[in-house]
Amino acid sequence: MNLLASLRYLAALSEHRHFGRAAAACHITQPALSNALRALEEEFGVVIVRRGRSFAGLTPEGETVLASAHRMLHEHERLQQQLRSEVDHPRGHLRMAAVPTAMPLLTRFAARLRARHPGIVPTVLSMSSVELEAGLDALALDLALGYIERMDARGKKGQAARLQAWPQTVEHYFLLRRRKGPGKGKAGDGLRLAAPIGWAEAATLPLVLLTPEMHNRAIVDAAFATAGAGRVRPAIETNSVLTLALAVQDGEVCAILPGAMVDTVRRHADLEALPLVGPEVRTPLGFMAPAAVRPSRTLEAALALVQDSDWRAEVEAHSGTLRTEG
Repeated sequence: MNLLASLRYLAALSEHRHFGRAAAACHITQPALSNALRALEEEFGVVIVRRGRSFAGLTPEGETVLASAHRMLHEHERLQQQLRSEVDHPRGHLRMAAVPTAMPLLTRFAARLRARHPGIVPTVLSMSSVELEAGLDALALDLALGYIERMDARGKKGQAARLQAWPQTVEHYFLLRRRKGPGKGKAGDGLRLAAPIGWAEAATLPLVLLTPEMHNRAIVDAAFATAGAGRVRPAIETNSVLTLALAVQDGEVCAILPGAMVDTVRRHADLEALPLVGPEVRTPLGFMAPAAVRPSRTLEAALALVQDSDWRAEVEAHSGTLRTEG
């Protein structure tokens, strides 16, 4: 039995929650994956995987094995990078994730990192805040972009000390809608940044919002409550940020988006973005990484870029108030 390969298959099964998808991600057949996991169970003398007609989760013993698997795979990748990389030329994989509304910034970051270091192969994933934090804790992720204010809340359980953060921007929120009437934009005009609108007024409009388990939805709901709008019933709910933007472009609904998301539709002359006020909602966004492990060569390169002045200027231009260009 190849122990390291079997541990990699277990990590893939935990991530994909499906035997077939995990096998495909590992480029093996499903029977091969199942056989490797059974061999792993025989090696340790415990049941690792709960089996039924489909994947039913891991046993408590399986979760213990998985935690060790993540640590061993992390150290294996770190050692490989150290041996393969030259000075100033890191080589290897880097697993990154962002909360859905921060995906435009993480995608831009991955492109800049790859341009600076062609030997790095970034993996860019979209995750909820809970999934993102669990991935960092388990060492299944190297770097994440999310809501750093949550670290203080988690600190009550001693979890915040396991992460370190690099603040990037403070998000402002906008109502995105189609332009109407004689002021409708023409091709080449681009998105219009219009006059502010109150959260209470926005609550009366047909809205497409993220689903309740998303932290962004909690931020939006709290703003509505503060504005006295009570519980708002959205016209459409989705867990896809792409759906948020497309629903506004193709329908009669409005969306509430942070600046980084609004920036992705700046070329659309038929749309306008209205800053939301009353209350003023400001949410810190930053990169996070595990604090108690030695960083890989690729993570060291990524953290250098995180703190680079040119990158910070790019973040400022494509998030926050959006009034730094255009």
